[in-house]
Amino acid sequence: MGQIDGFLQHNRQEASKRKPATRIKDNKEFVKAFTPAQATEQAGRCMDCGVPFCHQGCPLGNLIPDFNEAVHQRQWESAYRILAETNNFPEFTGRICPAPCESSCVLSINRDAVTIEEIEKTIIERAFSEGWVHPKLPKWRTGKRVAIVGSGPAGLAAAAQLNSVGHAVTVFEKDDRLGGLLRYGIPDFKLEKWVIDRRIELLTQEGVDFRTGVHVGVDFTVDQLRAEYDALLLAVGATVPRDLPIPGREARGVMYAMEYLTEHNRFVAGDEFAPKTRIDAKDKHVIVIGGGDTGSDCVGTANRQGAQSVTQLQYRPAPGKDRPAGNFWPDEPMIFSATSSHEEGCDRQWSILTKGFTVSNGEVTGLKVVELDWIDPATRNFKEKPGTETVLPCDYAMIAIGYQHPDPVGLLKDVNAPLNNWGMVEVDPNMRTSIPGLFAAGDAQRGQSLVVWALADGRKAARSIDEYLMGESHLVQNEMSAVVISE
Repeated sequence: MGQIDGFLQHNRQEASKRKPATRIKDNKEFVKAFTPAQATEQAGRCMDCGVPFCHQGCPLGNLIPDFNEAVHQRQWESAYRILAETNNFPEFTGRICPAPCESSCVLSINRDAVTIEEIEKTIIERAFSEGWVHPKLPKWRTGKRVAIVGSGPAGLAAAAQLNSVGHAVTVFEKDDRLGGLLRYGIPDFKLEKWVIDRRIELLTQEGVDFRTGVHVGVDFTVDQLRAEYDALLLAVGATVPRDLPIPGREARGVMYAMEYLTEHNRFVAGDEFAPKTRIDAKDKHVIVIGGGDTGSDCVGTANRQGAQSVTQLQYRPAPGKDRPAGNFWPDEPMIFSATSSHEEGCDRQWSILTKGFTVSNGEVTGLKVVELDWIDPATRNFKEKPGTETVLPCDYAMIAIGYQHPDPVGLLKDVNAPLNNWGMVEVDPNMRTSIPGLFAAGDAQRGQSLVVWALADGRKAARSIDEYLMGESHLVQNEMSAVVISE
């Protein structure tokens, strides 16, 4: 342990950001990187706990105290090797993971947690700049072929793992570009797309075969796919959004959040849209319905498009500043927080129920809402406050209230994938379905979740597929293990 009292000597330091008034003028990432000195100081705050609960918080099982120690000792290459042992894509998680590891940091019991996510990002970007990240071709090929449907984080993680042990991996993506949710669901101001392209290029050089614009179940049958490949992994995400069935829902200007985010990401990527058909919030009154990360991304996007006003509605009551009863460490604290998008300008309203849209000539003009008086949030027991009904001006409304399950038609129907009561692909703890050779990973079997969970699921599925094909697997399991740091 490099600095026993580091957490006493140094306060938590967040990465600096460009000012909101400046960053909303473009779609570039605005979080500035740690300097090496900042990273080593912040890594020195790690207590090297006897029981590192950050492992419990990280679905990938990242060896956090180990790479913190390496960074504090300025052993950057060792830090990268440790991080890469459990995480295929730290450049993704270091930017967009909500860092459940930090909620589980022992320091967070009574002070600020270690800045684990920013240290992780600093490590991987240092590794790229130093040339430590380079194509690693498998030593031999097994002769086995694996098809992966979906190029989101789960599919990419599985592809990287399976290719590393010599299987021939083909990734099929129905969109024109690779990345899934990373590409079209995450705004560039959080994850610039060159970060994805950089990793895709490495995977291509390592031998992974990527095929875009191929809709399995439409362009060719699943039977054709299964006849050609020895195993099939479904990593298609949970793409069916939850709707808001209130009067006026069909009006022009009312849309799902992902429609809005996808189009803007395509626009930033250079795709052309007719001015009259593009969803452009400039000088518009925008209402975002839903208080999660997707809703926050809509807020940030509307701000960058120059919206006249941005309002985000949440039907639940606002969380307090302290943990509620029963919400104990090391679980994520259910307390009030604001994202970077909220910092840029947003009217956040809580305990609001949407009643219906007002419509004129087929276009939305407003949203009828009413305030709620909560009796018991745990049981969703509330009543409307008399006299609080009002109409908010609305030119665009983004529905961001979550996702239900993968699309049940097409691919899932053709492959006869077993589904559970919630519409997700049913798998055992090793991501195997009841159909031999058919596996599923990520949101397709878990439901909407975090990118870090998708990566963990993809790695687990890869190990299970490897065992299915070879009888055993030497792929690293995501669990605590000893890592020796060179002196």
